[in-house]
Amino acid sequence: MTNLGQMLKQAQQMQARMGELQEKLSTIEVTGSSGAGMVSVTLSGKGETRRVKIDPSLAEAKDVEVLEDLLVAAFNDAKGKADRLMAEKMSELTGGLQLPPGIKLPF
Repeated sequence: MTNLGQMLKQAQQMQARMGELQEKLSTIEVTGSSGAGMVSVTLSGKGETRRVKIDPSLAEAKDVEVLEDLLVAAFNDAKGKADRLMAEKMSELTGGLQLPPGIKLPF
């Protein structure tokens, strides 16, 4: 029974650390860009969109398709960075222990 009690205590500690990590990730920002920096998207560490910046030279009506493609590329760049940041922080939290495939923590 001692092992079970110890496991429960460790699970509670892990839950508390995960809560702290979630709070920290909501304050961290990552920025992705495309078009040599003409379009940038900033996300929180949790993947929430914070800002979009567009170079004014792209604002002409004939460039709408290019602008749309650049926005998608910038968002995907930022999302990839946010995902890598979350994976890095989770690895620190779990001591490098890999979670089974398909299990996602509440981020």
